[in-house]
Amino acid sequence: MDNKDYEFIDCQVDGSVLTMTINRPERMNALHPAANREMAEVIDGFAADPELWVAIVTGAGERAFSAGNDLKHTAENKGDMAMPPSGFGGLTHRFDLVKPVIAAVNGVALGGGFEIALACDIILCSDTAVFGLPEPKVGLAALAGGIHRLPRQIGMKNAMGMMLTGRHVDAATAERYGLVQEICAPAQLMERARAWAGEIIACAPLSVRASKAAAMGGLGRPLPEAVQMRFDELKELFESEDFIEGPRAFAEKRAPEWKGR
Repeated sequence: MDNKDYEFIDCQVDGSVLTMTINRPERMNALHPAANREMAEVIDGFAADPELWVAIVTGAGERAFSAGNDLKHTAENKGDMAMPPSGFGGLTHRFDLVKPVIAAVNGVALGGGFEIALACDIILCSDTAVFGLPEPKVGLAALAGGIHRLPRQIGMKNAMGMMLTGRHVDAATAERYGLVQEICAPAQLMERARAWAGEIIACAPLSVRASKAAAMGGLGRPLPEAVQMRFDELKELFESEDFIEGPRAFAEKRAPEWKGR
């Protein structure tokens, strides 16, 4: 992935982990078209780079992960809400990303910001986090996947309770709903996100991608049909050097040396 400076996104690479920070704290990390384009470009680079195995998405500052669409920008620019084909934040309409993405929610995650988190595979949050889809309160709807992802992730009644009222839920409620995998103090959030990323990269990357592809591909299908499905990622796994390295390392009682191929 190219080492490029972005205006609204801060990117850092540490080994096989990309950390992408939405950097508009003065706007509660709300996104406008230019920020959406930058995020899409970063995610495209992450997907294409064989050396990058896991991404972490977070927000700058202590107040917000992302407050969603920048309504002030929209109002000042004649309703401009243009976004890339991959959707809000470059994630919400991207259904071919088999590399894992962790959302480190450091504060408010509302509207499109919540939809970005819902599009990630794992959500960690600080104890100050707040989640919600308040679009009905301003005459909109959560059309960046939120109205479809939320019922699938927390159940229909919990989701309807949030979506039909536009109410916000705190970190503890989100954890009770099964939305959040871990809550921690704000100062510990990125450390915990990196620890989760470390657990993922300790696994064979092709196994991780095949697992995600199969889980997402089989979602909503009858179990017998899902079990019988075949995925390109599984074929790639079975034909890889890592498919040999895993059992060999286990037999030799050593840590595997994954190559991702």
